[in-house]
Amino acid sequence: MPARNPTGFDLKEFKAAASPSSVYARRDPWTRNETWRYTGPFSRFNRFKGLFPGFGIATVAFAAYCTYEHFFLKDDHHHGDAHH
Repeated sequence: MPARNPTGFDLKEFKAAASPSSVYARRDPWTRNETWRYTGPFSRFNRFKGLFPGFGIATVAFAAYCTYEHFFLKDDHHHGDAHH
């Protein structure tokens, strides 16, 4: 028979209580009050959705300008040519 712990602390009971699927976790009275933080407008996607406002429009506008510059504007400077 193993020696009894004089403090009364049972590691197996502690691990069972700490697991998310334990009976103790399901009886937690604060669980209902905390769920609003992770649902609806406070979900992870909705919290970071507005992090960079206008970034999508700016990316499209920059890509359109780069395309316009590449195809329609001419470079008259020819920096690599020798001027003799």
